[in-house]
Amino acid sequence: MLLRPPNLFFLLSIHFLGFTPTAMGLPAPPANSREVVVLAPKLQKELGKALQALRDNKLPEAHKHLDAVYRVAPTDAETNFLLGVYSSQMNEWVQAKSSFENVLSLSPNHLGALLALGAVLVHEQKLDEAARYFVRAVAAEPTSWRAHAALADVYMRQGSLDDSIREAERALELGHGREENVLLLLARALQLSGDEQQAARVFQTYRQTHDKDVSTEKLFMRLPNGFPEPDYSDVLAALPSVVPSQTAMSLLSSNWMPPDIDEIVPPVEAGVSCNLDEILTRSGQRVQEFIGSVDQFTATEAVVHESINKFGLASHLTKFEFDYLVSIKENRPGLLSVDEYRNFHYRAADFPDGIATTGLAALMLIFHPYYAEDFSMTCEGLAHSKGQRVWQVYFRQRPDKPSVIRSYQVGGPQGRVYAVSLKGRAWIATDTFQILRMETDIVKPLPQIRLVADRAAIEYGPVHFQTRNLDLWLPQTAEVFYDWKGRRSHRRHSFGNYLLYSVDDKQQITNPSATAPGSPESIARNVKPKL
Repeated sequence: MLLRPPNLFFLLSIHFLGFTPTAMGLPAPPANSREVVVLAPKLQKELGKALQALRDNKLPEAHKHLDAVYRVAPTDAETNFLLGVYSSQMNEWVQAKSSFENVLSLSPNHLGALLALGAVLVHEQKLDEAARYFVRAVAAEPTSWRAHAALADVYMRQGSLDDSIREAERALELGHGREENVLLLLARALQLSGDEQQAARVFQTYRQTHDKDVSTEKLFMRLPNGFPEPDYSDVLAALPSVVPSQTAMSLLSSNWMPPDIDEIVPPVEAGVSCNLDEILTRSGQRVQEFIGSVDQFTATEAVVHESINKFGLASHLTKFEFDYLVSIKENRPGLLSVDEYRNFHYRAADFPDGIATTGLAALMLIFHPYYAEDFSMTCEGLAHSKGQRVWQVYFRQRPDKPSVIRSYQVGGPQGRVYAVSLKGRAWIATDTFQILRMETDIVKPLPQIRLVADRAAIEYGPVHFQTRNLDLWLPQTAEVFYDWKGRRSHRRHSFGNYLLYSVDDKQQITNPSATAPGSPESIARNVKPKL
């Protein structure tokens, strides 16, 4: 596959495939659990009606539908979870707790049950027990902002302020401000830790979107100059928690996908100017250095997939693993070739939803000098990512340039090609100018192929190759969301066991699993569906 300016063409092939029940996301029995009944379509519809009734606070109706499902499928995890939500709404906390515990006996990594049960334990002031469930939630879904926010809240209550700050910052990074109470939690933890200046900045960010909130203004009227004096404990105690008693209800939201890139601008430090030309030049040099150092690299790729139905209910998780190989070369100045291979234990048709994710390795080429001019770039300011100072850069496909990074080909190798324009953000280290994280979105849907959404986030980290004493920044995790022809899916990719082959010697350099940083637990989402 050739990449070249100005007609760089990274081809995303989409072939229409037949679908089996597994590919359509029907639940499969979780491993190592009691026997689970796979819900028939009629029962799935009943469960969907129960979910909608709970969202509408029509509790008797919800109970009627849940009872109809439970009598047939008492070991279905989602049914038990919704029964727990129903019981919590009825203030039947003993029954709610029992239902959530039952869910975890059926599906130990069920995110909703882990968070809901932890919230009940917070309500009971059993913080140590609650923290254990929230830690499990983060391990099960490392890209869940709710899990990180809940853990941050409990850590602060326990006095573990550094841990609380770390988890709150991660929640804000992953959630894009969807839970604004996390800002208050972060400000409170920063203040308690003695970092009053940063706490004040975080408070100010919160106030910018709450200037007409009467209750918030009354709260802040108690803060001299908009910020607490040393005796601030009563004010901070009044700030809302991010682990409310209604946590279970909040998990019923049908907003399964992160907000659009343009919906929320992540906060940056005030009064810090950017030198965009330097940022683009030096980050482009890092991309060029990477391409110059690598002929091929391989990795183990693990994928966790869930399909989302029209009610917002996720299927049981499907997990699979590949050996993954990427070749990136510059055949001559101005001409790059990028090839990507997997050892297909599965044919493309065997992927969940019949969609194979491809193209992850090509995304950083947006910042290559050959292609950066195809995008409008803006430095939004100085931000923080995973404890590091980073430049936050927004990019958007220029309308006067061809869209060449991503395209969809429908109908096989000879099918029609549809170019897709991208927009997104990158977070670039202020010291090394390495790209730490990228997020992408499509500029607009493509009704011609019923492509509604295609969102991705990738996190990069250093991998050390011992023999050559070489550090390369490679994808660590990726998170993918897409909505195509009514099929809505969410995937999380993780990469490890990197091997490097160089242009010089074509030899295996090292197995970096022992020398690379600890297991990545963030996200990334470059979705190149191949249908």
